[in-house]
Amino acid sequence: QVQLVESGGGLVQPGGSLRLSCAGSGFTFSNYAMSWYRQAPGKERELVAVITSLGGRTNYADSVKGRFTISRDNAKNTVYLRMNSLKPEDTAVYYCNADRVVLVSRVTYWGQGTQVTVSS
Repeated sequence: QVQLVESGGGLVQPGGSLRLSCAGSGFTFSNYAMSWYRQAPGKERELVAVITSLGGRTNYADSVKGRFTISRDNAKNTVYLRMNSLKPEDTAVYYCNADRVVLVSRVTYWGQGTQVTVSS
């Protein structure tokens, strides 16, 4: 079965750093663009970062540019999100997403999420 399993969340102080990991299985990982989304209490889920299937290009939400870095290791079927200079407004559940266009339709998978709390 297809699985995306996030890890690395937790409690961190403002200004601190954290690295999230997402391990995929049950599909050809290198064929999929990978993204990180987050959802804060009372807010809609938002796209944080995306990386193309071979890791050649990345995009970030304006709110995290310069602070977050998405990367992937296709040999390990894993995508990462390095988060630096964390702010309380970064507090959210962070979700891993895999996405691929197949003909005229899309195939997408979601992880279960990992909680990130930024607080002193």
